[in-house]
Amino acid sequence: MAARILPKTPTDAGRAQTTPRRASGAERAMAEARQAGLLEGDSTEHVSFRAPKALIEAAKRQSGVTKPTELGLLGLAMLAQPDPAASFLKKTRGNLGKDHQLDY
Repeated sequence: MAARILPKTPTDAGRAQTTPRRASGAERAMAEARQAGLLEGDSTEHVSFRAPKALIEAAKRQSGVTKPTELGLLGLAMLAQPDPAASFLKKTRGNLGKDHQLDY
């Protein structure tokens, strides 16, 4: 899922320009999984499960994914990658900035 460019849009002068679209969270997750080598090799593992239709539809809407296989890969990619916010919070737990004072 590479970042895409939006179609050309007219400007005030009548010229067309391309506007880059910000990559979605789904696209970033897949790109990070690809960079980490998690999507390399043959797809030999089979995963099958049942889920509530409302959950599947909401996940498709939120991610922009339309195919069940892509949705499954996206979910696995998001679970396999560490959360950068969680890593930061664990690393800095109990540490305040040197200029920070607690007022009681």
